[in-house]
Amino acid sequence: MEFLLIFLNYLLMVICVPVTVAFVALLEQKVLGGVQIRLGPSKVGYWGLLQSFADAVKLFLKEISLPRMSNFSFFFAMPIMSLFLVLFLWSVFPLIFGGVSFELGIFFFFCVSGVGVFPILVSGWTSNSKYSLLGGMRSVAQMVSYEVSLAVVLLSLIWVSCSLNFLMVVESYKFCWGLFIFFPLALIWFASSLAETNRTPYDFSEGESELVSGFNTEYSSGSFTLIFMAEYASIIFMSFLFSIFFLSSSISFMIILKGFFLVFLFIWVRGTMPRYRYDKLMYLSWKSFLPVSLLCLCYYLMMFF
Repeated sequence: MEFLLIFLNYLLMVICVPVTVAFVALLEQKVLGGVQIRLGPSKVGYWGLLQSFADAVKLFLKEISLPRMSNFSFFFAMPIMSLFLVLFLWSVFPLIFGGVSFELGIFFFFCVSGVGVFPILVSGWTSNSKYSLLGGMRSVAQMVSYEVSLAVVLLSLIWVSCSLNFLMVVESYKFCWGLFIFFPLALIWFASSLAETNRTPYDFSEGESELVSGFNTEYSSGSFTLIFMAEYASIIFMSFLFSIFFLSSSISFMIILKGFFLVFLFIWVRGTMPRYRYDKLMYLSWKSFLPVSLLCLCYYLMMFF
């Protein structure tokens, strides 16, 4: 009975994440419409609420283009693998009941998120397009660089909470939000999350003005939709992680509300910030975020030894 409850909970999560992606995409269109002083979606459904579902149906029904010189098996497998890895990552999200308690949940998160660079690199390579290959290489360099900063930030949280379990990390901050204890690290985490999920102002893997859409240049219809869904599911997950680590003192429904507020911040940044320059992006990671996060780690090591 307990196994059935766990299975149903995670099955429900797998169903809810793509539906949430659709509404987050609609929220982004609405917010960007407001930022740019225009209406945004307003025709499909009441107030445009069904616009994302209409877009999904249109994309999945469109004809699939096949690059003649590409490796077909890997070309079609990579978008599926990308979405699978993100959905698999959601299994570490702490649930109030009916979930699996990962004793090494944070370590598992880093292992799976580290593998997430391979679908992007292989997608660019199998497309047999120089634009896709360059976009994939730039994206992998960017994601690997900012994963180092994320790892060092999490080392400070792990040291203070003395656990790799998400539930224990939240419980260790029940008297004070982690945001007040780790304020500089919270800012680094948020900026690194933008780079890790390829969002503005760090969207160099999909910079249309320079890269002809980057690693997914040759993808269309359903394959492009899967890549799109994986990116937005990753954005939602990183927002919820920020809520767990820095804005929560217990596992409750408020984590979800705070997570969606962080999703709104992701969209707000896209509507207000210009795109960064690529060399400055790499300097920011290796010459700013990494030294600061290492200094903070040394400080917490001495304070909580």
